[in-house]
Amino acid sequence: MKKVEDYVRSIPDFPEPGIIFRDITSILQDADGLQLAIDEMQHFVEEVDCDVICGTESRGFIFGMPIAYNLHKPFVPIRKKGKLPLETVEESYDLEYGSATIEMHKDSIKPGQKVVIIDDLIATGGTVEACAKMIERLGGEVTRIVFLMELAGLKGREKLAKYDVKSVIRYDGK
Repeated sequence: MKKVEDYVRSIPDFPEPGIIFRDITSILQDADGLQLAIDEMQHFVEEVDCDVICGTESRGFIFGMPIAYNLHKPFVPIRKKGKLPLETVEESYDLEYGSATIEMHKDSIKPGQKVVIIDDLIATGGTVEACAKMIERLGGEVTRIVFLMELAGLKGREKLAKYDVKSVIRYDGK
């Protein structure tokens, strides 16, 4: 039986020489690979107490939505700044070159709710750390963070050390 990592396409020297790009579109384009990826991520969600599933734009939506549907949980999208129509909370974070801001509706998390965050990749951890800060500011408790892939060489797990972090696939490099 194939493992999820068997469906990941590794592209050398993209976007620059020396980098190996881990492409998840090859998972999405294969029905068996997609089902396996969602099932394995969902297993990590089923292990913890959870009221709400949050997913980051955009690939966190791809994996978070079916998990929320399967577990009959509400799904909260965490979007890039300026994409949500109601009152929001926002959090900025640093990128390799510059910064970015994400936001979520102010009424999307109720005080005391237990939240699982879903994303496709943990690299430096900045995006998901910003998500967790917003959830906590709204009174939610992050009970787990689930990633499909982890680039361990970028040490994102260290930035998220106070959280329960799980990843289906772990690559030692960057």
